[in-house]
Amino acid sequence: MEFRTTAERHLLFQLINKATFSVDTFFFISGLLVSFLYFRTTAKVDVNKLTKTTGFLSNFIEFIGLLIYRFCRLTAPYFFALGVVQLTMKWFHYNSVFDPPTDDHLNCPKYWWRNLLYINTLFPVQDMCMLWSWYLADDTQFYILGVILLILSVRYFKAAAVILVFCTVASWFTTGYIAYTNKHMPNIDDPLALFDKIYDKPWTRLGPYFVGMSIGWLLFKTECKIKMNTLIVITGWTVSSAVLCSLIFGLHQMDLHPVAAAAYSSLSHTLWALCLSWTVIACATGHGGYINKLLSCKILIPFSRTTYCAYLVHPIIIRYVVMKRDTPLHLTVETVAILFLGQIVVSYLFAFILSIAFEAPIVSLLKLVSPTKRNNH
Repeated sequence: MEFRTTAERHLLFQLINKATFSVDTFFFISGLLVSFLYFRTTAKVDVNKLTKTTGFLSNFIEFIGLLIYRFCRLTAPYFFALGVVQLTMKWFHYNSVFDPPTDDHLNCPKYWWRNLLYINTLFPVQDMCMLWSWYLADDTQFYILGVILLILSVRYFKAAAVILVFCTVASWFTTGYIAYTNKHMPNIDDPLALFDKIYDKPWTRLGPYFVGMSIGWLLFKTECKIKMNTLIVITGWTVSSAVLCSLIFGLHQMDLHPVAAAAYSSLSHTLWALCLSWTVIACATGHGGYINKLLSCKILIPFSRTTYCAYLVHPIIIRYVVMKRDTPLHLTVETVAILFLGQIVVSYLFAFILSIAFEAPIVSLLKLVSPTKRNNH
């Protein structure tokens, strides 16, 4: 415990303490891809011809089709992981010297249907099965709202844009109010403090997703062709890098006024996504340099295809390593580094197996039955 306290005071520990921003990266990317791919598809394919209807009915069929596609793609590996979590945590409950970190062995048999409907973040965290599935629930709820706005934007673009901005601003004020009334201090409190009030709730995490949707539309509208001179490119990279570093390291050993703390909790996630927006725009328009070469490296492609399954299985691997021990683990930098690297390798190994068994077949089948695919042929 003393080592942990000492480590948490170190500047570099902010990389772990602020790792919660990594989730905002995924929200941002998800919103960007949904928006960009939707506009690109609707530009090539007449939805009315696909649905053989017009007006509201055509939009409704399109909406249901997109939801079914997402549900089928995500649910098979997700539901398998839920079963593994329930069984392993039940076994550890009766056989490990440590208590399970969560009550999955009790919650999963009772509340699995909430996960299946992707609404588990709308209920108390103590009743949640597979705690890390909160991200998947939020992302799916954002997807539903995002698809509605995208379909609306085809005919009423300004109205959709106004709703998007309104929801984003409302999310800021809601998060700030919750943080202020609960005296949340992001520079002092555990990063997962107020998990059930701020961290996992969709109305507090909406900003990055909508930023991603906006950038997706911008890239589609400009066809990824935005002219920028050298000064703008240098300024963009400098400002975005400085803000990202400030968000990670800026609060180290700093005392914040309650209002400033609430403002940080409210705006930091959206600000993170805005900085990532520059990276995407710069790389997509030919101003990414070495960053673009790194992010476009072919060696990353297999990992990108198994990232979803790695997200599902990696906490199971971590829990297995911890719960199988007979004594607590002494934290040292070397020990944590070795465990980290080993768990990455094992997580992606099992993610590959899970992907081949459940995700890849479903994706291939969806491509075969996709109406846009048949239309292209």
